[in-house]
Amino acid sequence: MLSLADAELVDLSIGLEPGAASEPWPPDVEYFDHADGAQLLSENLQGLGYDVDAEDFPDGQGLAWEEVHAIPHTGTHLDAPWHYGAESGGEPARTIDEVPLEWCRGNAVVLDVRDIEPGAEITPDDIDARLDALDHDLSAGELVFLQTGADELWGEAAYLQQFPGMGAAATKHLVEQGVRVIGTDAYGFDKPFAEMGRRFADSGEDAELWPAHFAGREVEYCQIEKMANLDRLPRRTDVPVVCFPVSIEGASAGWVRPVAMFEPGTLADGGDELATDGGMRVGDGGGSR
Repeated sequence: MLSLADAELVDLSIGLEPGAASEPWPPDVEYFDHADGAQLLSENLQGLGYDVDAEDFPDGQGLAWEEVHAIPHTGTHLDAPWHYGAESGGEPARTIDEVPLEWCRGNAVVLDVRDIEPGAEITPDDIDARLDALDHDLSAGELVFLQTGADELWGEAAYLQQFPGMGAAATKHLVEQGVRVIGTDAYGFDKPFAEMGRRFADSGEDAELWPAHFAGREVEYCQIEKMANLDRLPRRTDVPVVCFPVSIEGASAGWVRPVAMFEPGTLADGGDELATDGGMRVGDGGGSR
């Protein structure tokens, strides 16, 4: 039985990175160092009527902190049904603070779709072919993650365009089998923006615009976008995962840090790197200043 006390961990997330070329709306992070912290905290205490100066703090150092301005769709995040529309399956769509935590933990199945061309639409047959290759039948409550390989492009503008996307039929195909959370290591769950725009311009059909997202108006599910490191998982099925989102009242999404957990020794031959590198290996990740 897996024990959380000694489980080996794989981080499947991308963090908030100021100025990232792979984010159309990158976060703005203002950093306050320890000297700044002493000044700000002393001013706060002075406002409460106490005579405290910055140099009164031990070594003149206060607490470091940051001020972040970012949309909840920046970095790895979980989209709530409310993101897709006001209703899901004829009921009011849930916001991120209403998503059951039970949906956000369980065993994951990783489907390798790296052979599908960027811009192509993933179909139910594509899903079934990969499940057959794994000799796996989905069970209600399992999570499904799509390995497109797009995370290899993190840090480049190409990340925004070079990936296949889910179609409405494929999305409903998974949800109707009891899957509540579907993830992708790509920028978006649907096809790239430019490809959807091209298809709409050619056909005039509104079904070409965000079809996988809008499938959530019919069937209730959540999606994780901008995952990473799926290629580092030692197996493709029965992957224990937790992916609890930050709760933001009434919001369409919440930042999430999915983590896969394995029995001790599972990550041998490279396990130390997997367990301790703190997420994205492309460009070293992690909040530059």
